[in-house]
Amino acid sequence: MRDHRLPTTPAFWRSPLRGPWLTSVLGTVLLVGITVMFVTGLLSYAAYNPDLAPVNDQTPDKGLLGFYLFSWPTDPPWLYRLTQGVHVTLGIVLVPVLLAKLWSVVPKLFETPPARTLSRALERLSVLLLVGGALFVFLTGILNIQLDYLFPGDFYRLHFYGAWVFMSAFVLHVVLRAPAAVRALRRRRDRPDEPEEGDTVAPSPDPPTASRRGALWFVGGGSLLLFLTTVGRNFDSLRPTALLAPHGHAEPGDGPGGFQINKTAAEVGIRPAETRDEVWRLTLTGPAGTRRLTRAELLAMEQHTAELPIACVEGWSTSNQRWRGVRLRDLAALAGHTTGPPPDVLVESLQRGGAFRSAALRGNQVADHRSLLALAVNGAPLTADHGYPARVIVPAAPGVLNTKWVERMTFGDLSRTGRGDS
Repeated sequence: MRDHRLPTTPAFWRSPLRGPWLTSVLGTVLLVGITVMFVTGLLSYAAYNPDLAPVNDQTPDKGLLGFYLFSWPTDPPWLYRLTQGVHVTLGIVLVPVLLAKLWSVVPKLFETPPARTLSRALERLSVLLLVGGALFVFLTGILNIQLDYLFPGDFYRLHFYGAWVFMSAFVLHVVLRAPAAVRALRRRRDRPDEPEEGDTVAPSPDPPTASRRGALWFVGGGSLLLFLTTVGRNFDSLRPTALLAPHGHAEPGDGPGGFQINKTAAEVGIRPAETRDEVWRLTLTGPAGTRRLTRAELLAMEQHTAELPIACVEGWSTSNQRWRGVRLRDLAALAGHTTGPPPDVLVESLQRGGAFRSAALRGNQVADHRSLLALAVNGAPLTADHGYPARVIVPAAPGVLNTKWVERMTFGDLSRTGRGDS
């Protein structure tokens, strides 16, 4: 006789709520939500210009997984703010749905024997990869937006490969389970009073304390609560409502520089002595050789204004800030690129360490008239925490590519060497 106290026996699972209909409804929500998350995640990866190896590229062995990559556009300027905001907010909102879905099918994880047929074996394998992949991808994503890098290795690479494993299992699972899910939804619609049948239905259920629809309302309420306490990260005026999301470990203060930052100058090792006007120089390299410009010389060049937001991979963004400085394409010309389209540029920061102490921008980003080496914001010089004495600002680029505390810019073809090839 089988011991009913063991999770491998159907009688162990007593909830009257489990069944094909609840699982199918939750699965349908996840089908839509996770598809949108995956697409926006791929777009985020493209926005990092991962073909500019080894500067931005943290996944050099991506191979066929990079089939879709393209030069990230600069229009509309709020593009990354939208795609990454959707990606992160949706990822948080779906957590209750994911947990409820895993709860609804947990008896299947303990089924014995593991597989009776080939299709059953494939389904069990897809479930194991699906559960493991989902937990890994969601957990690393949540840790990243909390700025808690507890995972072993680089988030950029782990999240990318983890997402592909998860989506492969997800697609396989959808193919195998979609017919059964459709049948369950139709049966419930056509015969709502008929008892459910299926391998997740408890053979000896406990008395119900809630309905399946009540369970869905509970899950939906959890998702709504997470949405209301997260979406404010994307709007300066609503940021105080983002109670369950980090606002960054640093407080930006008030005044012209009083908008979101992740880290202060001190936190990344920027010493005030090295950013003083009499000490700091911008090193500019290109076909014309190497030049070193003071901040006063940059201010003496033609100044331009661009109203652009900052949007970070962690999912937060600011409203438009009014930036003023020198166009990147004018600096490219000063470096010797006076004919033809502007080239790529490698931007290096005074920042100590970090994956993006150096960042690369494509020629189309350099060419945009709104792409600046900013010296001021909102009518005042940059603050130390916003990148004084100079920072890059580019429309639609991830915040991490808008390098702060710039000390060197090398213009040239970066696609082959990862360095400026003048």
